[in-house]
Amino acid sequence: MPLDIARWRAQKAGMTRISVVGAGPAGLIAAEALAQAGAAVTVFDRMPSVGRKFLMAGRGGLNLTHAEPLDTFLAQYRPQAPRLLDAVRAFPPAALVAWCEALGEPTFVGSSGRVFPRSLKASPLLRGWLGRLGALGVEIRTRHRWIGLDGTTARFATPEGETAQHADAVILALGGASWPRLGSDGGWASLLPDIPVTPFAPSNVGFALDWSERLRAQHAGAPLKRIAVSFAGRTVRGEAVLTATGIEGGAVYALSAPLREAIARDGAATFTLDLRPDLPMDQVRHRLGMRGRGETVSAMLRKALGLAPVAIALVQETRHASSRHRSGAPDDLATLVKALPLTTHAAQGLARAISSAGGIAWEALDDRFMLRAHPGVFACGEMLDWEAPTGGYLLQACFATGVAAARSVMSWLGAASEARMGP
Repeated sequence: MPLDIARWRAQKAGMTRISVVGAGPAGLIAAEALAQAGAAVTVFDRMPSVGRKFLMAGRGGLNLTHAEPLDTFLAQYRPQAPRLLDAVRAFPPAALVAWCEALGEPTFVGSSGRVFPRSLKASPLLRGWLGRLGALGVEIRTRHRWIGLDGTTARFATPEGETAQHADAVILALGGASWPRLGSDGGWASLLPDIPVTPFAPSNVGFALDWSERLRAQHAGAPLKRIAVSFAGRTVRGEAVLTATGIEGGAVYALSAPLREAIARDGAATFTLDLRPDLPMDQVRHRLGMRGRGETVSAMLRKALGLAPVAIALVQETRHASSRHRSGAPDDLATLVKALPLTTHAAQGLARAISSAGGIAWEALDDRFMLRAHPGVFACGEMLDWEAPTGGYLLQACFATGVAAARSVMSWLGAASEARMGP
């Protein structure tokens, strides 16, 4: 064995040993913080490679965080769990930006206030991050599926058989239940039967709508740009996409929590689309009223309001599906353009959701992110019970709770060591 490796292993043997289960953003940032504090850290993940959901997020440009004022930022989280909010305050967006730039990935703020790496990719950032972790001595073991705990000894199933890893503390960063093909399927809940877990539900997700065959055939996949979506007194501007089975996109995702709750309560939810949010109702009526009487409805909507074909098709679909006769008169059309009603009976499933609501209930954790029923075992990231819209809030909370859990581990171990030493 080379001398430097032998010396490193000998030094590591005398260090505080921490196991981190889960190699997503929360787990990897926890490992980094622990290694920087002098601990020997081993990260375990059941997939063949790490950061798969992180890389998937990078396909949309990797929206790391948001540049809005912190109080406005924090208001986006549900529930407003004090420990979650405190974690973000302790590792705020500015800290995440500084961390990213220290890895050689400069950032920029988009027109909506969202913060991205200039490369608009996750892969360069992940490569730099893994390089830093390697330099810190963090060991990563893939194809290790967590199957349980014996105190702070974590047990894993591997291609070579079952193995156990003893550590001074364990951080669980196993993710939520969305995008299960990327590694997080929520199955860990069955391995913690004594821990209260709020049932998982899809968040930042599209909703099912019963389109006509004609609309589905002609416009599935078409974007609805510069629209506004309204539900329960809240309006969100942005974009959406028609799918073969419904509608999805950022403006819809932002309202997914109240829509999901309304469906669970009432069996259905009706939201509205404003297809020209830049024009007030009186101007829409005026423009439509000036068109010639011989024009078709589709031509009127296109020439007077500049609606895209998919938006015109939605207006026509709603006109023809309405239980009451719609005349196509300007006032009638203006109402549909400004508040086109869509009724959904179901959200798309967790497999298509960007994130999930639910997870370990906050009362199961103490103030240090440690499981009350499992001393020395901490939890962070999406496996905790919180949700937020897209826009940088998801990754920010994953990073922040990972850092908080790591800092708490070192504090807890220090207090435990002092207690053993006595006065």
